[in-house]
Amino acid sequence: MQKEVKMMGHGISYKRGFIPYALAALLIGLIGGFSTVLGPAFVQDIGIPYNNTTWTALAQAMSTAACAPILGKVGDMIGRSKTLLLGVLVFTLGNVLSVLADSLAFMMLARFVVGIGTAAMGPVILAYIATEFPQDRVAKGFAMYMLLSSASVIIGPTLGGLIVSAYGWRTMLWVCVAICAVIFAACVLTSRKQGSDRKLPQNFDIPGAVLILIFFSLLLCIPSFGQNFGWSSAPFLVVLAAGAVSLIGLILAERKAAQPILSGSFIKRSAFVLSVLALFLTQGLMQANMTNTIVFVNYTQPGNTAVSGYAISVMYVGMSLGAVLLGPLADKFAPRKILLGSFLFTGIGCSLLLLFSETTPVFLLMASLGILGFGLGGNGTVFMKVVLSGLTPQKAGAGTGTYGLFRDLAAPFGVAVFVPLFTNQITDRIAAGTAEAAAAVASVHNLAKGEILCVALGMIAVFFLPKRKV
Repeated sequence: MQKEVKMMGHGISYKRGFIPYALAALLIGLIGGFSTVLGPAFVQDIGIPYNNTTWTALAQAMSTAACAPILGKVGDMIGRSKTLLLGVLVFTLGNVLSVLADSLAFMMLARFVVGIGTAAMGPVILAYIATEFPQDRVAKGFAMYMLLSSASVIIGPTLGGLIVSAYGWRTMLWVCVAICAVIFAACVLTSRKQGSDRKLPQNFDIPGAVLILIFFSLLLCIPSFGQNFGWSSAPFLVVLAAGAVSLIGLILAERKAAQPILSGSFIKRSAFVLSVLALFLTQGLMQANMTNTIVFVNYTQPGNTAVSGYAISVMYVGMSLGAVLLGPLADKFAPRKILLGSFLFTGIGCSLLLLFSETTPVFLLMASLGILGFGLGGNGTVFMKVVLSGLTPQKAGAGTGTYGLFRDLAAPFGVAVFVPLFTNQITDRIAAGTAEAAAAVASVHNLAKGEILCVALGMIAVFFLPKRKV
């Protein structure tokens, strides 16, 4: 009887404590949904080619990924609640700056700031689930996180597209700023003081933090620079050389650090390596296909912004369902089995791109992204269970931040590879005399073939994950 009371008390405690973290996850997803229509609307408004959406997305991805382990480590040291609130404030500032952007460079800076805010919130949310939830409910906790993140995005693309069409992208961003302010107030009211909160120690790995930011930012630039400037161009070679030098410096710095941000023992585990490999091959399809769907519709159905918004919303419905229906199964069955099933759905979603035509009906756009989202929602949840279970409270922020770094690299990797590949093919075909709509159709078919290959390789990586329950 006493044991039951204790378990009930713990359940109430961890659930109540999760409220501000759940609100932050809701914020990231909701504003992320609005932002899906920002890039194309912005570049169209200032009169530059669509392939420049790569740079705005890349700027945010760079800070989101590279700052995650750094700010996760900060969360371990100064406390999760302080780091969470700081992240919401920076996230809000980034959206305010985005409203004021009047050039590509300014918008890239603004989205970089948004990414820093996301990088502060993400690791501490995951760290709370990994350490405060009962271990037999961790997958359910991650499923809840995925549900909050993806379900909150559902209304974003549709509502954002309608606001952009009626009032412009700046008005849409002011709506985002208002949402940020409300969520910040709610987080302040629901946050609980942590006894472990303390000041940043003097032996914080500052050299490692600087080199992490430099190297992983450059790593994200490599595919984009190769696609946009040429694989033998001077800009690409400079970025490649700088990346190699910073990698060497990072390895040396982390070996010397008393408390390195990137833990070699954590990264070298087979569960981490194989999960990250599979994520790189497939998780980037989400962001890439969202952007490519918008561009595809703009070429084949000019002025019909709402259509792509509907399709993207359905993708997040699929992600929510995948997280809720597939993710929690990892608490009961071997994660590998669940992952292979979710990857199959991902492959089906990509295969439907082969059916796209100049008159693609909206239901086919929705089916492709919806099935893709269902698979990604499932495997995203299960991978968190595989990699993050068993982290200690003292190292949870750094561990979740490190995982977040590589997971978040996967999405921009897909954007950096598949978006330029798609848009550049369209541009090249149009330059060769092909009609715009026909060029978009031919390019999306080639894109589908590449994505299907990536899904197949991802399934091979998953097959080698441990068979045991995690």
